[in-house]
Amino acid sequence: MAGKLEVERKYELPDGFALPDLTGVGGVTSIGEPDDQQLDAVYYDTEGLHLARGRVTLRRRTGGNDAGWHLKRPAGGERSELQLPANNRQRTPPRAVADQVRALTRGADLAPIARIRTHRVERALRSADGNTVALLADDRVSTESLRDGGSARRWHELEIELVDGDPKALERLDAALRKAGARPAKSPSKLAQALGPDYPQPIGARLRGPKAGRALAAYLAAQRDALIEQDPHVRGGDAEAVHKMRVATRRLRSTLRSFAPLLDGDLDRLHDEVKWVTGLLGEVRDCDVMSERLAGLVHAEPVELVLGPVAARITSLLAARAAEGRRALTAGLDSRRYTDLLNEIDSLVLRTARPERISRRRLMRRALKALQRADGRLAGAESDERMHEARKAYKRARYAAELVVPLGGNAATRLADRVTDLQDALGNHQDALVTGELLRQYGISAYGAGENAFTYGLLHARADEHGRRSLRDVPKAHRKVRKAARALYG
Repeated sequence: MAGKLEVERKYELPDGFALPDLTGVGGVTSIGEPDDQQLDAVYYDTEGLHLARGRVTLRRRTGGNDAGWHLKRPAGGERSELQLPANNRQRTPPRAVADQVRALTRGADLAPIARIRTHRVERALRSADGNTVALLADDRVSTESLRDGGSARRWHELEIELVDGDPKALERLDAALRKAGARPAKSPSKLAQALGPDYPQPIGARLRGPKAGRALAAYLAAQRDALIEQDPHVRGGDAEAVHKMRVATRRLRSTLRSFAPLLDGDLDRLHDEVKWVTGLLGEVRDCDVMSERLAGLVHAEPVELVLGPVAARITSLLAARAAEGRRALTAGLDSRRYTDLLNEIDSLVLRTARPERISRRRLMRRALKALQRADGRLAGAESDERMHEARKAYKRARYAAELVVPLGGNAATRLADRVTDLQDALGNHQDALVTGELLRQYGISAYGAGENAFTYGLLHARADEHGRRSLRDVPKAHRKVRKAARALYG
């Protein structure tokens, strides 16, 4: 499956519009011969238009230079596009495409919702070295909604897509087209125009209520959206996506605990379900992190102190564990249990912004209590286990501070940053403990296989010393947290 980042602009054209000469604009020195194309695309979505709500489009196109399945998703300020060839008899989206949008469809069937035919005249805008700066497409479009009560539409539009040019070139071309009378398209896509009033509001657009309620609902929605956004990348094996998705589940769990009195529903069960996904992601993420950490420790030692196949044994054991973790994670994401969880989070977001339940005072008070609980854990932390509990409590306090940023402004941001520093110091200590225990297990395994276990013991000592040093940063980091907390909470 091919993928690319799509950077384009669409325009509405007035009657009598004349395409201006774009040579000399944005590095364009010549314009290619017109390429006349007849494009026929069938768009797919669920009955509830789940893809359209997520501003994702899935189509099967025939004709043109890129026939096949096209999946477009938001990517920052632009859109990413995945393409997959289609055979002549294929009329349902292939599994490779359907899996990419499973977090949006929630297992619902994908079916045709619109047909869009386009007579396209495309021209390549080239630079002096022969590269294509951008593609300019003059489209005459006719659409047919395949939903009950849908209608047919026709219009004329212009589309310019950046290819090898830089964003500044696109800006200059945009200015030239506007000067000639082209206007930015009001509709976000051809599909939106084809569906007309059936085209749904985007996810999150229905949040209502006072500012405090919206802040809580928006924070929950942001984590839900992160799950949906990272889902296809996690399925593709992207380590950073696993990390981002895991952070989102942690934020959800923290919010369900810290702000429970302001939320409705069976929160304990929902928390347990989010914890289940966190665990699946954690097994994969921990293997990735530990592999990188242990490889660094081994590499840092002088060659004469690395006795036996230390790196190979560590790599092999972690790779096997990671492979099993990825299989379990994929199975979990494919399950009805995960689909039900996403639906429950949707429901929680929509019922959260309630004026009679959520005030600024109550929201800030819950965030402060999260910090007070963490301070209490740290004050009595005399063992490694208690230190670990304090670390988790400060993580919840950090997420609570993040949530109230719309109400607390820069003071809340500073507190979140200071708590992060403290959490990191405690985290380095916990990471050293986990690393040491794994090295102890691997050393025993190596010894049992007749290998020299000296290096494992050496690395264990290095990790232990690193963990002890990190604790020296805790008192200073905690003082900074208290100072930031006074500025926010008084």
